[in-house]
Amino acid sequence: MKKGMFDMSEVATYFFRKKDPRRKTNFNLRTMHTINKISMLMFLAGVIYFIATHI
Repeated sequence: MKKGMFDMSEVATYFFRKKDPRRKTNFNLRTMHTINKISMLMFLAGVIYFIATHI
């Protein structure tokens, strides 16, 4: 049960997915994915900063 809680493979592969040519895309969807990627990177940077300054 606990093994699935910390499975980071979905997050790791989110940045390196290939675009599916069959999937229809639009401006709203691209914008949402861009904002998601920026927010994940900012969160990761914050965690790294927090760890680096509190050790």
